[in-house]
Amino acid sequence: MSEMRAMRLHAAGQPLQLERLPLPEPGPGEVRVRVLACGVCRTDLHVLDGELSEPRLPLIPGHEIVGEVAALGEGVTSLATGQRVGVPWLGWTCGECDLCRGGRENLCERAEFTGYTRDGGYAEYCVADARYCFPLPAEDAQAAAPLLCAGLIGYRTWRLAGGEANQRLGLYGFGAAAHILVQLAVARGQSAYAFTRPGDTQAQAFARRLGAVWAGGSDEAPPEPLDAALLFAPVGALIPTALAAVRPGGAVVSGGIHMSDIPAFPYRLLWEERRLSSVANLTRRDGEEFLALAPEVPIRTETRAYPLEEANQALEDLREGRLSGAAVLIP
Repeated sequence: MSEMRAMRLHAAGQPLQLERLPLPEPGPGEVRVRVLACGVCRTDLHVLDGELSEPRLPLIPGHEIVGEVAALGEGVTSLATGQRVGVPWLGWTCGECDLCRGGRENLCERAEFTGYTRDGGYAEYCVADARYCFPLPAEDAQAAAPLLCAGLIGYRTWRLAGGEANQRLGLYGFGAAAHILVQLAVARGQSAYAFTRPGDTQAQAFARRLGAVWAGGSDEAPPEPLDAALLFAPVGALIPTALAAVRPGGAVVSGGIHMSDIPAFPYRLLWEERRLSSVANLTRRDGEEFLALAPEVPIRTETRAYPLEEANQALEDLREGRLSGAAVLIP
């Protein structure tokens, strides 16, 4: 086989095109991965819509990749052909700058990102840096795909908000990340409060089924003050809403990579040592910790499978809120 099928983006605002491309060759330190499943993430929408404005075009999106190592590049000894791996958003870092050496590789200024500045997993094959491939058990690839971003970024957001130190946890935007994170929160004895699009009773019922103690619209106040609020909806107006919902000393952490403008709000909402911060990308430590934790919980993802050529439909279903859980492409 010398060719592969791939869904490729040529310009922001345009649908992806199904194309036949030469099979990618791994360079030194890289592996070629046969894609078994690739999750569809809201970040992919931000790339397609031009809200993340510096993609490498033409581009194969997709950064929640589960596959098998098909070929090894020069110098790769950490992986073997046939091995099951996951490939996340963070695809390469320099390893030399102060941030990388200080354990903050997620902020490396030279970083490359899967499905944004490196071709991703909306294809039958992709190439990945072996350092940024996580070994996975040879189980359900479709179920594992959302763990590679929705799970990892959700975990980092939860951890930076205080992790297990919080008893009452608010989750704004009950999509792929929140449906994974609520399971972790419940397993850790936390009370999870789910905030959905106003009137979305289906998502609210989904949240309660997964263990949320309360579920309502994002325009509603929780029945009691929250210790922390985690935001996964790219809606800037939710920042002051979440600040108003957390107790003094509480934290609001945004897990998204893009958000609409945050409206002005009175200082009173931030006062009393409330903390407002964001999450940027992930580190390999996040991946190692979370992927070891997920089977212990155990976390069960809910997914809807789409064939590769229906990637545009999967993206539209995500945009319009027609999914419970996560969409996954199966090449």
